[in-house]
Amino acid sequence: MYKLYTHNDLDGVGCGILAKLAFGDMVDVRYNSVMGLDYQIAQLFERENEHEYEQLFITDLSINEENTKNIQDFYKNGGKVKLIDHHKTAIHFNDYDWGMVQIEYDDGRLTSATSLFYEYLIEHQWLETSKAIEGFIELVRQYDTWEWDKNDNIMAKQLNDLFFMFSIDEFEENMIERLKSQAEFEFDEFEQKLLAMEEDKIERYVRRKKREIVQTFIGDFCAGVVHAESYHSELGNELMKEFPYLDYIAILNVGGKKISFRTNHDHIDVSAIAGQFGGGGHAKASGCSMSKEAFDLYVQKLFPLETIHPDAFKNKYNLKLSPKGSLYECKKGGKYFIYPNKEGLWVVDKNGNIYEEGHNDFQSAEYALKRKYGVWLVRDDVYVSFLVDFYLKEGLSK
Repeated sequence: MYKLYTHNDLDGVGCGILAKLAFGDMVDVRYNSVMGLDYQIAQLFERENEHEYEQLFITDLSINEENTKNIQDFYKNGGKVKLIDHHKTAIHFNDYDWGMVQIEYDDGRLTSATSLFYEYLIEHQWLETSKAIEGFIELVRQYDTWEWDKNDNIMAKQLNDLFFMFSIDEFEENMIERLKSQAEFEFDEFEQKLLAMEEDKIERYVRRKKREIVQTFIGDFCAGVVHAESYHSELGNELMKEFPYLDYIAILNVGGKKISFRTNHDHIDVSAIAGQFGGGGHAKASGCSMSKEAFDLYVQKLFPLETIHPDAFKNKYNLKLSPKGSLYECKKGGKYFIYPNKEGLWVVDKNGNIYEEGHNDFQSAEYALKRKYGVWLVRDDVYVSFLVDFYLKEGLSK
């Protein structure tokens, strides 16, 4: 008998599917949350004879120091165990003979737990490959690493959508049967209709949440914070595109007592932010439990804040990068005018006075104002009136 303890997301369940393809009824698969694994492993060593199973696998999750010590003792006494992970926060398990943590392949592609576990099973001749299995694994890998967004691989995102439409048992059973019978991995006609309906639902949900986000500085980072119970990956991705001047997005699930962190910036590592609260994950996608400290910081202190004011969206004249300049306003009533000077640099005028000058591009000037003051593009009527006064004043000054 084999045992597998793995995560309860798509990548973790992908490992469970591979284990059942390899070992059939001879494997016991347990799906766990990030915080639930340590309890399950501790219970395993307390209630069972450690040598009653052929091998213990742990994939896509890390364990605490106490369980690490127990597993090391188990391994030294002849027990067979393998921990396979791909998160940067788990790299220290490579110090143990039973640990195998790899973040990326030699060609630069990011790994997933499913892809690493698949290669391990193939290497030990526990599993035979097929185009369907390889297709499934690549979809899981691209979704978990967010390469699907860069590669525009919508099918990878759809696989994750399908995962959340069913229970884990139903999804697992469906995928195992499909991978056994299909020559290549694909969705059937019914699933395609379900996925189209789900995509519409997600778009409506994201549009609503865009109106509920607040921004603030937390430490050195400018964060966007929103409450949401569903579609955290899609929501984080779209909010970062909508508000690219933010360093990261924190998505709060108060009912589930969890926080998800997302970014699309290469210089931001949200796994380090999650690590401050006992969590972890990837550099661009991570999470943690909502401790009292995290609750105070992300919920209680931010509750009085107003949501981000949207830019005027039906303008014809006050547009970003307008050659005559772009006019913004902040909640305190100040007006900020971004315009190009004769040298091709971008200047910021605040309430009729030079505030900043010398920005190399419009975007850096706008991002600085949005981060610091939460400014927004004003309507055309306000803009036109401002332009008359601004250029009249400039003309008189000459």
